Amino acid sequence: MKTRQIHHELPRVKRRTLTLIALIGVAALALVFCVGFFIRHRRLKHREEMAKEIRNQALVVQIVKPKATQKSFDLSLPADVRAFATTSLYARTNGYLASWTADINDRVRKGDVLAIISAPDTDAQLEQAVATLNQQQTTERLNKLTDERYRGLIPIQGVTQQLLDQNRAALEQASANVRAAAAAVDRLKALVGFEKIVAPFDGVVTARNYDNGALISASNIGAGQELFDLAEVDKLRVFVSVPQPYVLLIKFGQPVTLSLERNYPGHKFTGVIARATGALDPVTRTLRTELDFQNTDPDNPIYPGMYGEAIFSIQRAQPVLTVPTSALLFEADGKQVAIVTPQNKVHFQKIVPGSDFGTDIEVTSGLKGDERIVANPGEQLVEGLAVSPVTGGADGKGGQAQKEGGQGEQKGGGTK
Repeated sequence: MKTRQIHHELPRVKRRTLTLIALIGVAALALVFCVGFFIRHRRLKHREEMAKEIRNQALVVQIVKPKATQKSFDLSLPADVRAFATTSLYARTNGYLASWTADINDRVRKGDVLAIISAPDTDAQLEQAVATLNQQQTTERLNKLTDERYRGLIPIQGVTQQLLDQNRAALEQASANVRAAAAAVDRLKALVGFEKIVAPFDGVVTARNYDNGALISASNIGAGQELFDLAEVDKLRVFVSVPQPYVLLIKFGQPVTLSLERNYPGHKFTGVIARATGALDPVTRTLRTELDFQNTDPDNPIYPGMYGEAIFSIQRAQPVLTVPTSALLFEADGKQVAIVTPQNKVHFQKIVPGSDFGTDIEVTSGLKGDERIVANPGEQLVEGLAVSPVTGGADGKGGQAQKEGGQGEQKGGGTK
């Protein structure tokens, strides 16, 4: 079997061939470099064009227009219901509670006896004072008789002038003692009269703090130490704090409605504006106003201490403008709104706000009503900035908004 021998010397590649391969490789690399450079250059140029377009593009802002409120509207304010008259009845004499005739929720009339206090010490002092008064009166009568007798003896010199003067001084002293004893009797009679606890007006007993046999002291005048609490509930006082913008729009005698939805859903009570403090609270800038309501409906009783809403019917001579609260700007020199001028430039307008309704706020001055107001002004806005206004709701919700001037539709949402 024949074996094939491998030649150790291989044929050499020609120099021309190597040069051709190198030229092809260099050409390929150059082509790749040129293509990459061209693509990158186009991308950079596109980015610069986009950046320039963005810089030249006006800022999109969402605008709203002021709304005019109605001339007449209902104003609801928190209302605090109180009894027309309340009082706490304390003891004015010391003793023991002998009996009581009225309990909580009992209706009483003026002059009714609610309780009786047993005060034997005071009764005994009164008897002693009466006896002392009788003694002083007897002494006074004797001095009067003696004075008359001495005056009859003076012409015949039956008594001396000195004796007559001494008797007259004794008479004057006796008269003074009678007056002092009478005053002591009156004081003790008054204390004895205080042994009966009497209702000062018609009302309902709202508290009774003692039972029979309890020790009663006239010095117990602290909270919770009264014998009875009494409230007049047939007529009620309802207190309301009226904000300053509405103070001049309410009148005494004007009807007002009370709503107690938690207790009487859908039911309204009618009363009148009765009185006011005459000065605004310097802290809250509100006027403490009192309303009177009759509480004589047994099917719908109102209890003092209830909390509800007083509804005023407000009549305005002219409507007031309102804007969204999100449109307000709080600057060092006052409150402002950002207005878009007819040339689509931003202008900051000072305003005077009124009542705050939560999502909207009144503007009492500073606006005419036809302005285009930026609904959600951001920090990007400056005076004179060119913007692209977009109409829509102040909440910035909802798809697309129609751009003013017929420029087509654009994704909306004000500046944030």
